[in-house]
Amino acid sequence: MDNPARPAILQGMDSDIIIVGGGLNGPALALATAQAGFSVTIIDALPADRRKNPAFDGRSYALALSSQRLLKAIGIWPAVADQAQPMLEIKVTDGRAGEGPSPWVMHFDHAEIEEGPMGYMVEDRHLRRAFLDAMDAETRITHLSQETVIEQSVDNVATVTLASGKRCTGRVLIGCDGRGSGTAKRAGITRTGWGYDQTAVVCCVAHDKPHGGVAHQFFMPNGPLAILPLKGQRSAIVWSESTARAQTLGALDDAAFLAALKPAFGSFLGEISLAGARFAYPLGLTLADKFIAPRVALVGDAAHGIHPIAGQGLNAGLRDVAAIAQVLQDARQRGEDIGNPAVLARYQTWRRPDATRMAIATDAFNKLFSNDNPLLRTARDLGMGVVNALPGLRRGFIREAAGLSGELPKLMQG
Repeated sequence: MDNPARPAILQGMDSDIIIVGGGLNGPALALATAQAGFSVTIIDALPADRRKNPAFDGRSYALALSSQRLLKAIGIWPAVADQAQPMLEIKVTDGRAGEGPSPWVMHFDHAEIEEGPMGYMVEDRHLRRAFLDAMDAETRITHLSQETVIEQSVDNVATVTLASGKRCTGRVLIGCDGRGSGTAKRAGITRTGWGYDQTAVVCCVAHDKPHGGVAHQFFMPNGPLAILPLKGQRSAIVWSESTARAQTLGALDDAAFLAALKPAFGSFLGEISLAGARFAYPLGLTLADKFIAPRVALVGDAAHGIHPIAGQGLNAGLRDVAAIAQVLQDARQRGEDIGNPAVLARYQTWRRPDATRMAIATDAFNKLFSNDNPLLRTARDLGMGVVNALPGLRRGFIREAAGLSGELPKLMQG
């Protein structure tokens, strides 16, 4: 529903910025730009009460330190800080389920950088509620929920037509509408990508022993198992398996699923039990061939969807958010039309090379580690040992995991 305190249709142009997509990147961008003085209309296909449902989709996110800084800058962090678990260490190992990890390990400790924890684990349900509450309190944001875009056009302004018959206009249209972005399709932006024949099985487990804020990534032949610390004696599980195996796992009852998980999980945290529902997400790579079109820009998964192997999907999207918010604010200060192709080109020049490198890196890592080739296994184990033995190289990986490398947008600089 529209927020009744604000008009759905404004005089002249509805808003400076139209955002399509109400997940996480869309609200983050709405808040970042509204707080910079822009008027914003955000179009969300789902109803707000479903977004606030504690059992909405079971996901948790590994927020890099730079992403936490963004959330703090736009006022979200105070609402989720008490539910956020700092990630103090990351341990990366290789092996097979039931055989234990390889002796070669990469161990990253936050104490090796000065800034603090490498990141935080936050449950999806807490983030979504915080974003919705913050948007409700921001007078420059018009939030249209349960609305979908069926047409878009650009001229001197960007115009979208909604399924309800409403039309919205703005200076720039930003697609935050995911891997199958309708915004991108309607703008004629093509994509490059492929599936991995892998599916991520996602759930939360409770365990007898404390995790100590340590995140684990265990590479197995069919895909990695990530064990990520949550508040209390709980951990988020992201178990990448072959799609056929994942379908089998999905058909198991809870007891049988735990019996299948335990050989891969191990006993280092004691006995484990399910602490919520299980979900499954097919995995693949998709990269928009352009991040911009006339008066249109793509952000987050609409621009680049990557393998969760490094937990950087949302972090990359939030870096897009911080970058385009800065580009638009700088353009306005210069007196430029924020939808001008030269303005949007600055965003693409800033973000597309980095997103492409991330896509290539996660694709290569997945192919290198998601197999049982003995030669590749030996090479990757030796490689992990070398990284772990060299403090300078190890520190570089830690800073990368914390999102501190490259040209940071102002909202991520702390």
